[in-house]
Amino acid sequence: MAVLRKFARPMLASVFVAGGISTVRAPGRVAAAAEPVARPVASRVPRLPDDPEQLVRLNGAVHIGAGLLLATGIAPRFAALALAGSLVPTTLAGHAWWKEDDPERRSRQRTHFLKNVSLIGGLLITAADTHGKPSLAYRARGAATTGRKQAARARRETTHTVRDAADAVRALPERARQTVTG
Repeated sequence: MAVLRKFARPMLASVFVAGGISTVRAPGRVAAAAEPVARPVASRVPRLPDDPEQLVRLNGAVHIGAGLLLATGIAPRFAALALAGSLVPTTLAGHAWWKEDDPERRSRQRTHFLKNVSLIGGLLITAADTHGKPSLAYRARGAATTGRKQAARARRETTHTVRDAADAVRALPERARQTVTG
C-alpha cells in the first residue's frame, strides 16, 4: 500500500499543481467565470480580497502549495482537505452546466463538473487515509482505556501495600508499635 500512495498522491496532485500554475500566471481567463461565486465567498470570509482576479490567483496558489504537499507526502491529509475545500467553489463557478443552453457546452460542462466531483471524492478518501495506522480518535480511546486500567492497578497495589503495612505494624510487639506510631 505504501508504494501505491507513493505514486497515487503525485498523480492526484498533478492536476492541481498544473492548473494552479496556469491560474496564477493568467488569472484573467477564469476570473470572469469565478465572479458569481468569488464575491459572495469574499463577503463571508474575512481577509479575503474582493477582487475576483486576486481570489482566483489565491485559489491557484492554494492549489500549487497543497498540491506540492500532497505530491511529496508532507501533511497529505491536510493538503487533501485544502484542495477539496478550494475545489468546491471552483467547481460551482467554473462548471455550472445547469446554466448552459447550448447542448454541447452543457454536456462538456457537466463532464467537467462530474470530473471535479470525482476529484473531491478522491481527495476526501486521501484526507481520511491514515497510512494503515489507527486514527487519532482510536489511539486516544486506547490511551484512555490503558490509563484507566493503570490507575485501577495502582489503586489496588496501594491498597494492598497499606494493608500489608498496617498488618506489619499490628504484628509488632506493643513497645515497638508505640515507637512506630508515635
